[in-house]
Amino acid sequence: MIRLLLADDQHLVRGALAALLALEDDFEIVASVPDGSSAVRAAAELRPDVALLDVEMPYMDGISATREICAGTPSVRVMILTTFGRPGYLRRAMDAGARGFMVKDADPDRLARAIRDVHGGRTVVDPDLAVASLSSGANPLTEREADVLRAAEAGGTVSDLARQLHLSEGTVRNYLSAAIGKTGTRTRAEAARLARENGWL
Repeated sequence: MIRLLLADDQHLVRGALAALLALEDDFEIVASVPDGSSAVRAAAELRPDVALLDVEMPYMDGISATREICAGTPSVRVMILTTFGRPGYLRRAMDAGARGFMVKDADPDRLARAIRDVHGGRTVVDPDLAVASLSSGANPLTEREADVLRAAEAGGTVSDLARQLHLSEGTVRNYLSAAIGKTGTRTRAEAARLARENGWL
């Protein structure tokens, strides 16, 4: 049996996915959780064979959870299963240690094969997303620039951002200026929106 951990913040989606995968004779759902923090704990406690994680979840997103699981419980193979097929998410997930990346509208048989392939040690990536990722180029933002843009998404003054991030106002301005220049946008709001759309945040 291939023991599976499911993590998705949408209860109905998580339930439907569990019901679908339970139809496969060689799959056993050992845990179904609503956020990334719970996924990390469940992976450590239950040691599933494969963890299927959504990207956008509360408390800890799927990519951060992937990094934690791969570092703390390396025997667990992680597959990202998400609605948001953004090239930047793919790159970040693979860098974090994911062994697979599929979108939720994948054919059920294809998803089951992908899980078996990941369990068998192979890397599986949605082919359309792989092409998009190659054509979109690498994430141009540094980790700190991305942090500042994430904070800027909620609005607030440079002074507000500086306090929140424990940086000087001059440093925040420099990071924002660099991010705007690298994204080819005119404002920090445009830079944050473009970065979010590309999965860089």
